[in-house]
Amino acid sequence: MGYGVVEVVQGKLKLISMGVVKTSEFNTHYDKIHHIFQRTLSLVKQYNPDEVALEAPFFGKNVQSMLKLGRAQGVAMVAALSLEKQVFEYAPLKIKQAITGSGSASKEQVAYFLKSMFKIEILPKELDATDGLAAAVCHHLQERNPLKRSGASSWSDFIKKNPNKVVK
Repeated sequence: MGYGVVEVVQGKLKLISMGVVKTSEFNTHYDKIHHIFQRTLSLVKQYNPDEVALEAPFFGKNVQSMLKLGRAQGVAMVAALSLEKQVFEYAPLKIKQAITGSGSASKEQVAYFLKSMFKIEILPKELDATDGLAAAVCHHLQERNPLKRSGASSWSDFIKKNPNKVVK
């Protein structure tokens, strides 16, 4: 499971940390999700974020893999919620689109865009780390979106509700 921590400094994003919660050393799925829970608790306590963004479960071909992934995402969510952090979920397509402009971008393309955005010299070996960072960046971009802040359902609705913001 990848994670990324960003801070907004004078309206700009600053990379604080990114990494991977590794579970390969654990034998059972239960031990793995327990480790994810404990490590997520530790990260939230360490960085004390205002909000937590997660990649929402996605549909795959292997039902067992989906179930395990959903459980891992669930325990990460509960860890953040147990520390009274607000949790936001974004579909993988939405995250990729926010970072690269394309919902079908590869992990490598997402990593490349983030490397450029944050001037990262060397990318981590595990691209799950940049996936976690991408979720954080996506959340920041969504929170700045004028449509979301205004409560408008579309750009047409936004213009109707905010005619003073339209330049003719």
